[in-house]
Amino acid sequence: MNLLLLEPEDIVAPGRAIVKGRRLTHVQDVHKAEIGHTLRVGELNGLMGEAIITRLQKDVLELDFTLDTEPPSSLPVTVLLALPRPKMLKRTLQTLAAMGVKKIVLMNTYRVEKSFWQSPWLKPEAVREQLILGLEQARDTVLPEVILEKRFKPFVEDRLPEMSQGMRKLVAHPKTDELCPSDINVPTVLAIGPEGGFIPYEVERLVEYGFECVHLGPRILRVETAVPVLLSRLFH
Repeated sequence: MNLLLLEPEDIVAPGRAIVKGRRLTHVQDVHKAEIGHTLRVGELNGLMGEAIITRLQKDVLELDFTLDTEPPSSLPVTVLLALPRPKMLKRTLQTLAAMGVKKIVLMNTYRVEKSFWQSPWLKPEAVREQLILGLEQARDTVLPEVILEKRFKPFVEDRLPEMSQGMRKLVAHPKTDELCPSDINVPTVLAIGPEGGFIPYEVERLVEYGFECVHLGPRILRVETAVPVLLSRLFH
């Protein structure tokens, strides 16, 4: 945890917070912090700064904090991600949050197993937990928005055109001749398929709605690897 994120309920008075639970345990066991030590902190969806530990007990951490720094800039991208298997979903959500993606659409495709949609890791509190872990890692405070789209065709036809209006649209697809561009740094919608990729019908529908097919070379990457590679290539 490179940033201690303060939730609204943690702030008990202006410039003063009380933290319990997982974050307290981390400060005690990993940071080995003591009274008087300084920690990097941020208010969820707000500014970042520093805090001084004024009380540290087994079940409570009290801080005096000052917030004066804006969080890092977000990436100008909406990621459309075919719902991964649960273990990969957790890691991928953390990665997306850490890299500055602020809008994530988890969508259904032909190769997404139906059982994935029943995973407890899709519950709002479970998704939020992984996003928070990603923000803590990257020293960011702005929580990404996550949208669930369980039907591919209605989403692509009815909601995606408005969502992607005025944006460059790319779909990662190994069976194309076009290499993924680099450092485009423009508002972008990036579609990433499941293990095994999008089926031809899905690619055709995306292309019909303005998506360009791009690839990363001859190697086939896992979703959790492809996500940071694509984002790092597209955005400086």
